[in-house]
Amino acid sequence: MVLLHVKRGDESQFLLQAPGSTELEELTVQVARVYNGRLKVQRLCSEMEELAEHGIFLPPNMQGLTDDQIEELKLKDEWGERCVPSGGAVFKKDDIGRRNGQAPNEKMKQVLKKTIEEAKAIISKKQVEAGVCVTMEMVKDALDQLRGAVMIVYPMGLPPYDPIRMEFENKEDLSGTQAGLNVIKESEAQLWWAAKELRRTKKLSDYVGKNEKTKIIAKIQQRLEENDDDACLNSPWADNTALKRHFHGVKDIKWRPR
Repeated sequence: MVLLHVKRGDESQFLLQAPGSTELEELTVQVARVYNGRLKVQRLCSEMEELAEHGIFLPPNMQGLTDDQIEELKLKDEWGERCVPSGGAVFKKDDIGRRNGQAPNEKMKQVLKKTIEEAKAIISKKQVEAGVCVTMEMVKDALDQLRGAVMIVYPMGLPPYDPIRMEFENKEDLSGTQAGLNVIKESEAQLWWAAKELRRTKKLSDYVGKNEKTKIIAKIQQRLEENDDDACLNSPWADNTALKRHFHGVKDIKWRPR
């Protein structure tokens, strides 16, 4: 099995094994799925930490409003009355105004916290240092653990607009967010090794040879398009601050690795 140390830019992501005979079309999609799956776990962990502290999401039309404004506008959090955490709620105001402040009690909070830490450990970049390969099955296991913890604490479920529920249902809207920029579309994913694109029409062995004990550093990125200066500046080949500053605002760049 060839060992791939997957990076984005210069940042380690995870280890993955594949036979040298693997079609690069299949391998590229596999790497992209694990990469994007880890991002989903990270997003869920972040939101579930907020859920543990401040309860469920407020309706979109109530977020960011003061109590006086909510009262004046006669707005009501109907989902908040249904989605009560097991064992009752403890009020802890969300100063950002995103969540309703009806937090789980300490016991249920620890159920969420413990599961979050376990899920983070599964997809952690520290797995690279430990020599542990990350598979899509491991990512799915982390997602299942997180889903199970939410079901224990919120047996009535979460509001349809809560980002945690939307993530579990694959309905998340990441448009216009940094999280959205981090995601790499499977159809547009590219793998690079030794400054060469590993073309999807070939096999891994066409590049690394027949030695199944080969170890390579493979960089993943999204295919760059004409006139996409943002993609160019975020590619693994353009991570120099001065270079980004130089090209800031310049259009019609097509970045090509040397």
